[in-house]
Amino acid sequence: MLTFNKNYFGFAILIFFIEVLIALFVNDNFVRPYLGDVLVVILIYCFLKSFLRLPVLTVALFVLIFSFTIEFFQFLNIVEKLHLEKSKIARTVIGTSFSWIDLLTYIAGIAIVIAVEKYGLKKEEAENTHF
Repeated sequence: MLTFNKNYFGFAILIFFIEVLIALFVNDNFVRPYLGDVLVVILIYCFLKSFLRLPVLTVALFVLIFSFTIEFFQFLNIVEKLHLEKSKIARTVIGTSFSWIDLLTYIAGIAIVIAVEKYGLKKEEAENTHF
């Protein structure tokens, strides 16, 4: 179950740097709020697959449920309820504003993951993804 996959880890690092660049330099109405959310679920997926040898759908569903849970915490204003509104880290990691559209972006990100895992890999690699 525990493993190290350098390809997934490399993708996770790449996506992390893209996310940092978006956070630092992009302040628009599409890339930061929507593409950033699509990428974050792909990032979490790649990070988990870097260390866990689990089936694609298992990890993808876990990431989707995790993302929905964080969004639900935003709906509950958990940052304020925990009195963390002054913590930039808490505000960034947990987030502060619920959006139904965010749920759709998470679904889109996981759909991309599943499509790439199923159709974007060479046949011999696809056999090792354990759908």
